[in-house]
Formats: sequence, C-alpha cells, structure tokens
Amino acid sequence: MKIPNGQQIIEEFEKWSPKYLAMEGDPIGLHVGTLNKKVERVLVTLDVNEEVVNEAISKGAGLIIAHHPPIFRPLKILQTDFPQGRLMEMLIKHDIAVYAAHTNLDVANGGVNDLLAEALGLENTEVLVPTYEAELVKIAVFVPESHEEQVREALGKAGAGSIGDYEHCSYTLSGTGRFRPTADADPYIGESGKMEVTEESKIEVVIRKAEKDRAIKAMIAAHPYEEVAYDVFTLENKEVPMGLGRIGRLETAMSLREFAEHIKERLDVPAARVVGNLDAPVKKVAVLGGDGNKYIQQAKRAGADVYVTGDLYFHVAQDAEAMGLHVIDPGHHVEKVMIKGVVNEMSKRQNWQCEFLPSEVDTEPFNFL
Repeated sequence: MKIPNGQQIIEEFEKWSPKYLAMEGDPIGLHVGTLNKKVERVLVTLDVNEEVVNEAISKGAGLIIAHHPPIFRPLKILQTDFPQGRLMEMLIKHDIAVYAAHTNLDVANGGVNDLLAEALGLENTEVLVPTYEAELVKIAVFVPESHEEQVREALGKAGAGSIGDYEHCSYTLSGTGRFRPTADADPYIGESGKMEVTEESKIEVVIRKAEKDRAIKAMIAAHPYEEVAYDVFTLENKEVPMGLGRIGRLETAMSLREFAEHIKERLDVPAARVVGNLDAPVKKVAVLGGDGNKYIQQAKRAGADVYVTGDLYFHVAQDAEAMGLHVIDPGHHVEKVMIKGVVNEMSKRQNWQCEFLPSEVDTEPFNFL
C-alpha cells in the first residue's frame, strides 16, 4: 500500500461529502496548511482547539478533518499572543493541515444527521429540510469490447451509476464502430489512412451533473483510444432531495420523559433541556444536529411529535410550546457522532497506508452541575 497525499484523501472524502452540498456562505474546505504532502495519519475531530492540536502533534497526524470550521469568520489580525493566532501558529509550525466539512457533512447521506438518527434508533427516515436536488446527466461512451469492463469499473469507482441504494449501475449495447485514422493519428486499433471496422460496446451510466467531470476524467484515463467518443445527455428526472435534519419513527412509542433519558444514553450527554408535557407519548421524531432553531416550523409541519436539536433559544422554545411541538435540546456537542462516523467511512473507502484516528479530546465547553 502507498502513502497518499492530502489531496487524494480529500478527493475521496468529497465523493461522500461534496462541497456543493454546503449551505451558501459556509466556510468549508482547507483552512490551514497544504494538502500537497504525504499524509500517514489523519485526526478526525468535532472542533479544533489547542488541546486537539497537541493531540495531533503527539499522534503524528499531518491532517485534521474537523466538522466545525476553525476560521468561521474572516480574521482581521493574526497575533500569536491571542488564542486564535496561537492556534494557527501551532498548526503551521508543525505542518498540520486543517480541513473543515460543516453543513456539507450535515447534508451528506450517512453524515451527521443520519448518524444522529441511527443513534436514536429512528426507522424509515426522510430528509427534514430539503436543500439540494441534484441534476442528473447520462454519459454514453463507445469502447472496444476488450476494454469494456475496465472502463465500466473506472466509471463506477468515480461515482457514476449510483441510483438510490444501488451503485455501479450501467447499461451496455453492442455494435460496430467505424473510423479512419489520419496521418497524424496514433491509433490503438487500425492503421493511418485505412478504414477500420471493429466491434464496440456502448456503455451508459447516470451521474450527478456536479460530478460528471471527475467521471469523464476517470473514463478517459481507462480508455485505450487516443480520441474517446462519448456523449453527455441532460436528464429530466432528478435525484431524491438531500438536506438538513432527518425525520423518522421510533420502533415503540415512549413518553417524552423516557425519550429524553433515551437521548442522554444514546448520545452520551449528562443532561437535556425539554419543552412539553413529560408524560406525553412520542413516536415520530425529527432531529437536526447543531443549531436548529429556525426549523421548528418544518418539524411541526412534518408531523413530528418531538424535535431534537441544539442551542434552543428561549423564545423559540416558547413558540414550540405554543404550537404543541415537544422539543429536546441535548446540546450542540452531540455532533461528536461525526468523529466515529468519519473514521469508519474513510477507513473503508481507501486502500492506502493511512490511519484515520478519532480525537479523544472532549471539546464540550459546558460543565453540568
């Protein structure tokens, strides 16, 4: 196995959590350092603070993947006797790059909100707040039969042919290709100036429009021809919407009080703020990681008995109570589920000499007395 560079790691990460899923203005991507280097260890964390950076140094991590962007607002000064300047100095001195995946990781299938829903045992989940509906295209490429499987595999690995819960989906037609190489050509099949007739296959795959360039690049790299003949068609059908939050059902209804205790256990928190009648039954649950104050109306319209989110404002809690929506606030820090989730996802996605390490630093700023 080879040691990857940082760019290869992030390219693989963005196949799962692409940047275009992020909310407008969200400062995602590379925040500090360079990806143009070999990386043997990646530290995955919710937040980046000095203790986390010291952990990265001690573990020999050359890259940190964080959920919360360390530079959320533009820096006006970078003085190293202030906390943020000191943090940046530590990272740069030790050549540690920091990459942030925020709302794109919230939206991604298998990302933060799916991890929270899974931890709470929700079934038949759907997106709570749709934010993105992918445009689809179809790529059709003509390839000699000898390289049909090679090209098809390259397209699949690049993400083409993913339809719902299925991947590497394609359709193949057999036919006859005709071409005459010019004097300047260097043909894989045939001779310059002579008409060539050969048996070829036409492979068709569907892919998100935003990802087609990557797939075409992989397809051309795997193709034996000097000039690759292919078509790209825009499709009318759309992909299933993606977005923030999830809504689903518990296998068995429980009281709001019991569900609050269930949350504390499953999300590993010592306390939770609860709005509503503690004896009321709940079964349909909406969950949205982070600060979900602005989405209480969507949770109510979706028919949720209870809405689980963090950083609940006083007046928003009153509004929820007035509309008959129960709310449980277990805190913003429950998004720490992404640490194990990212480690597991990235560990199974690559065949490199590279370790993905979960941060062991607790970045929860609150004490519960």
